Amino acid sequence: MNRFHVHKGDEVEVISGSQKGRKGKILEVKTDSFRALIEGVNMIKRHVRPTQDNPKGGVMEREGTIHISNLRLVNRPKAARTEKKKKEAKGKK
Repeated sequence: MNRFHVHKGDEVEVISGSQKGRKGKILEVKTDSFRALIEGVNMIKRHVRPTQDNPKGGVMEREGTIHISNLRLVNRPKAARTEKKKKEAKGKK
């Protein structure tokens, strides 16, 4: 298993590419391809065929993935940090 510097829920900034400088929260990390989905960043358009669920079809916009090497950690939620400290404290006893 690979260990990454970013995790689901972290706030990150894109440091290179066409989306450089944009910030957002990580929605999902794809460990097999070293990529992440960031909320509101790298939006792509998909043409959707009409179905019973979506009778109109049309063009749908969603987030695209960005390689993890192009991300910089801005802020990690406090809950994740305290859980890690608690685990470390239990291991030292």
